[in-house]
Amino acid sequence: MADYRKGDTASWDAEQVRRSQAGEPGHHHSGGQTRRKRRRHVNPMLYILFVLLTSAILAGVGWLLITDLCAFNKDLKTVTVQITSEDTMGTIATKLKNADLIEYKWFFKLFASVANADEKIGIGTYELNTDMDYRALIMGMRNSSGNMSADTVRVTIPEGYTVAQTIALLAKNGVNTEEALTEAAQTGDFGYEYIDSSSEDISRLEGYLFPDTYEFYINHNAKDALGKLISNFDNKLNEDDLAAAEAKGYDLQDVITIASLIEKETDGTDQKKIASVIYNRLEGAGDKGGTYGLLQIDASLLYAIPDHEGAITNADKQVDSKYNLYKYAGLPPTPIANPGLAAIEAALNPESTDYYYYALGKDGKHHFSTTLKEHNAFLNSDQYAGN
Repeated sequence: MADYRKGDTASWDAEQVRRSQAGEPGHHHSGGQTRRKRRRHVNPMLYILFVLLTSAILAGVGWLLITDLCAFNKDLKTVTVQITSEDTMGTIATKLKNADLIEYKWFFKLFASVANADEKIGIGTYELNTDMDYRALIMGMRNSSGNMSADTVRVTIPEGYTVAQTIALLAKNGVNTEEALTEAAQTGDFGYEYIDSSSEDISRLEGYLFPDTYEFYINHNAKDALGKLISNFDNKLNEDDLAAAEAKGYDLQDVITIASLIEKETDGTDQKKIASVIYNRLEGAGDKGGTYGLLQIDASLLYAIPDHEGAITNADKQVDSKYNLYKYAGLPPTPIANPGLAAIEAALNPESTDYYYYALGKDGKHHFSTTLKEHNAFLNSDQYAGN
């Protein structure tokens, strides 16, 4: 019998198990053969096709993004985009997308983050076009007064405010100083042919500072602040109505001047009737109205004497001013206030009447008359507000 120790058999058995599990050559599992792993080979043609297809897709996507980034292959189109303090880069991208200025909002936002667009874009209303690439769009929305994170103020300009009142209101709300705004009104070049560039009186802007609600930066550039109001006015103009007015001999200043008279003479309920009286007097001088082209509108006279208090007197009606429409026939030299859209529309589309006179009744409404006799009868009645 061979000589061995007790643990030798156990070691030998354990070693055999390990070899069996490791699949050593020469050792066979009981009841079967060792399985060989089969290597799978990729079809070279399919691999090449996959690479080419992936490259084509990436190249196509890349070209689309570059086309959008550089504004290639776009039909020329000019649009107006308004940016407010509530906008984010996401909402700005949406506005640009909706205006057909960009295609891929996510790509514009990515570019904007790299270009620090939030430090450049400011609140305001901007004219942009489809020829602008991403960089040009961002620079086109740049505001010299501040960026989207700057402090802002919202100001509502009431209908019928004069230039002087508008400037005072803007100054009160911290848009800029009254002195800076006044200087801008006197000397600023706003780029509109209907603004008299030869004058340095603030009245040259009268009628063109559209009454609306605006958002400004604190310490906004004075010229740009007034320019926002003028730009809004320009966007409200109806070219077809203006062409019809010009065909009757009234240019833009005439129309806005008439609208300003309407604005100051009515509470808004009878603007088109007031307009008809003004046109009847302008066009029917010496006829049955007997007004000889004199509009006789108190609001225009008060524009010439702004510090006046109380009712208009006969002495007031002798003031030698072109705004005194008791003394001078026709329209005043400029609008007397900044009219709202309803007054402008009334000036462009007056009601057709035979009225030459109107006066305020105790019921708070204007009463219209065709002849001076009818008008005087009303003034002497207990219905007239002045009695």
